[in-house]
Amino acid sequence: MRRGYPSDLTDEQWVQIAPLFARKPTGRPPELDRREVVNSILYLVRTGCQWRYLPGDFPNYSSVHSCYRRWRLDGTLDRLHDTLRRTVRLGADREAEPSIAVVDSQSVKTTEKGGFVGLTRENT
Repeated sequence: MRRGYPSDLTDEQWVQIAPLFARKPTGRPPELDRREVVNSILYLVRTGCQWRYLPGDFPNYSSVHSCYRRWRLDGTLDRLHDTLRRTVRLGADREAEPSIAVVDSQSVKTTEKGGFVGLTRENT
């Protein structure tokens, strides 16, 4: 039994998102507890630690990273964010999907200078 961390999912939270992490039955049980993998990722994001510095009571960091990478590439994490956004919006008596987005010009690059201008010396 592992000690709990403040970043761990509650039972209620896990019930909401568990279907997103369900594996197709392959005849053998999953090697890792998906909830523990998600808790590991949440710990990493919350604390800012490096993958290799995950506490030893979490699953092996390379296994956690492999799951994270697979979920990022196959769209599982996008579906997770969409599900949580809908839940939060509905809880605030709003439409499930936003109808408008605001983009801050300071957070989006509008021009980009290419090459090494200013970094190279001209021979004169």
